[in-house]
Amino acid sequence: MKIVIATTNLGKKRELEQLLGADIEVLSLCDFEDIKEVQEDGQTFIENARKKALGYARQTNMYTVADDSGLEIDALGGEPGVHSARFSGNHKDHSSDLIDHENIEKVLKLMRNTPKNDRTARFVCSLCLASPEKIILETKGKVEGLITKEKHGDRGFGYDPIFYVPSIGKTTAQMSKEEKNSISHRGQAVRKFKEQLLNTDLSRNLE
Repeated sequence: MKIVIATTNLGKKRELEQLLGADIEVLSLCDFEDIKEVQEDGQTFIENARKKALGYARQTNMYTVADDSGLEIDALGGEPGVHSARFSGNHKDHSSDLIDHENIEKVLKLMRNTPKNDRTARFVCSLCLASPEKIILETKGKVEGLITKEKHGDRGFGYDPIFYVPSIGKTTAQMSKEEKNSISHRGQAVRKFKEQLLNTDLSRNLE
């Protein structure tokens, strides 16, 4: 079974690959030449996931999974939200690690005077599978947490070093892959996705 993951982020690809399991072969946009970027200009996570899934499925002529995920911080009015990946600006010439660092620094600076009880936040993930013709499946996941005042941990990617999950007692950057996948927004969405996928005839056609 082959599925295209609509990302060039190798960290996200590896995470989804592990969650989907060995029975599904995962390709990324890096495996295709001359891919044109699909603009993520939707107002919600699901709008962006739908647009990316359809746009890249039509370019690759393969079933394509796209997710739009991000961090919603209550003290910032829900920001960075759908702008999570580009919160510090559109720095296409920067490495993903540097962009992650700049995004985190911007959040910490904006929240430097925010008290602990007001630092509530959540990671949200909308996941969509599309054929070149239509949307096939959609799922969603979220995990609640708190924004720390400094970075902790060196695992994961994105905002993981500043997202603390009280039920685990760690930031998501301090968790093992198994711990993170068991509670993460993307893990929840992928498990729902895989269950729906395996309960449809579609799984026989993804070859």
